[in-house]
Amino acid sequence: MALISPSRRLRRTPFSDGVEAAGVSAYTVYNRMLLPTVFESVEADYAHLKKHVQVWDVSVERQVELRGPDAARLMQMLTPRDLRGMLPGRCFYIPIVDETGGMLNDPVAVKLAEDRWWISIADSDLLLWVKGIANGYRLDVLVDEPDVSPLAIQGPKSDELAARVFGEGVRDIKFFRFGLFEFEGRELVVARSGYSKQGGFEIYVEGSDIAMPIWEALFRAGEDLNVRAGCPNGIERIEGGLLSFGNDMTDDNTPHECGLGRFCDTQTAIGCIGRDALLRVAKEGPVQQIRALEIDGDAVPLCDRAWGLYAGEVRVGQVTSAAWSPDFKTNVAIGMVRMTHWDTGTILDVRTPDGERAATVQAGFWL
Repeated sequence: MALISPSRRLRRTPFSDGVEAAGVSAYTVYNRMLLPTVFESVEADYAHLKKHVQVWDVSVERQVELRGPDAARLMQMLTPRDLRGMLPGRCFYIPIVDETGGMLNDPVAVKLAEDRWWISIADSDLLLWVKGIANGYRLDVLVDEPDVSPLAIQGPKSDELAARVFGEGVRDIKFFRFGLFEFEGRELVVARSGYSKQGGFEIYVEGSDIAMPIWEALFRAGEDLNVRAGCPNGIERIEGGLLSFGNDMTDDNTPHECGLGRFCDTQTAIGCIGRDALLRVAKEGPVQQIRALEIDGDAVPLCDRAWGLYAGEVRVGQVTSAAWSPDFKTNVAIGMVRMTHWDTGTILDVRTPDGERAATVQAGFWL
């Protein structure tokens, strides 16, 4: 496999020294930064994540900060989710859409104050879109990327590890809420969230200078918990139905097609850029939608491109993510399927690089 040539355009993270010392064996590029994808092996990392606790460098989840009197107005312009009842201290998963209702990103919005928000983004140039909206509407708001690098603690022992470093109060944080906790005299946002179904936290490390001290403190505190460096795991995220922007959905898809209709309050989210388009979609319903799929046979190859889903010779969708699940002893997959063939139990043909296989539409995801 060819190597990636380093340059200033491909940024290391404040935790890269720790990641390399921990034995990272593969990266991908995400928001022009290095995101670890494998340490020991995908399967070994998966097994460890489900039993113990891992520390993930997810600095690639860059923050778009909105600060100023019009920050809340701008946030509502970006998303069809109604944010009027969102209080400081809350985190909301939100679809962000363009003027056609197409998905631009599916980030977590962090409300620090009425006039200050962070948008913790997936892989896309969302900063430029937000700056364009703010400038085009002449809003009184500063839009920038702050020096904030998220660090995740994920796995069943996450509460214990976080409590040892940040104090017992961290255990009281409810899902998709955050608290402020001190580390070496610095107050940090710690949220109960993360890109796995195993539970845990995301630490918004504000200031690169304290990144490695926090990394090292977590590993010292978790030595008897079998703590390891880890990363978002492809097998576990498919089992849990966690979508990957750019893989499972693009700007060609609406939130309703992505199964995110429950996060769209199009009747009340006044001001959203794509509201009119989404009102039409909500009324008519999507013609295709994300579905969980089970693929027959031995372990599937790496799904690095969309695989066509067919009913006979008619293409009715595509598989966008797939992996062999050691726990469920089957190939788990995520696909976009047309409404004529998305009913539970429908058997379709998926054309993989290894040949054609049967794929069955499931009632839901595995986790």
